[in-house]
Amino acid sequence: MQNVTRGALIIAGINLLVSLVWLLSDEHTRATLLEYVVATPSTVFEQGHVWTVATAIFFEPQFIQLVMNVLILFLFVPTLERFWGTPRFFRFFAITALAGMAGGLLAGLGTGRDLPIYGLAPFVLAATVAFGVIYARTPVQFFGVVPLTGRQLMYGFLAVYTLMTVLGQRWELFAAYAAACVAAAILTSKRFSPALAWKKWRIARARARLSVLEGGAKPAPKKKRDERYLN
Repeated sequence: MQNVTRGALIIAGINLLVSLVWLLSDEHTRATLLEYVVATPSTVFEQGHVWTVATAIFFEPQFIQLVMNVLILFLFVPTLERFWGTPRFFRFFAITALAGMAGGLLAGLGTGRDLPIYGLAPFVLAATVAFGVIYARTPVQFFGVVPLTGRQLMYGFLAVYTLMTVLGQRWELFAAYAAACVAAAILTSKRFSPALAWKKWRIARARARLSVLEGGAKPAPKKKRDERYLN
């Protein structure tokens, strides 16, 4: 617990709180939570419950998946938060989690299946992608047993999650995972990173407004050469 960072602990705490309320509630309370907390294509696009796009991120009714999410938040995610800092980590969380929700909901519209989209799984998978990009060659002891590199860990998680969704034909969930992973790849890429592009634009704009002064004064104008005396 000493290695758990503040941002990861906050996300895990909210996820545990919302999910435990569900697990300990009666049928009537669960029905209310499904209507006002969980996002589906109909609740978001027809009923206008737009806030469920955010609340559904912290909802996880499956106990095994809840435990897996918390383990990943404690084992790998703190490394990313220390590397980025808490503010940038929260931005990464918000962008990838919302991208996953949007991808799943739009896929639901396309397939015509009004299935609920929820959980931290898209963000968790996005975090493993970011870990695999940033710490590609770093040795990792998966659960202290399996020796891997960061890139191998990323490929392993991608393979497992893809296999589960394809075999179960859960195309909406597959779209949520894919959208979150694409967002993570863009945010961690040096070539396509929006933050890096913004910094480069600001630097270029600042350089365009600056001029070099010699000795603290404006440079003296150059004298025109008299072409008549050229040999």
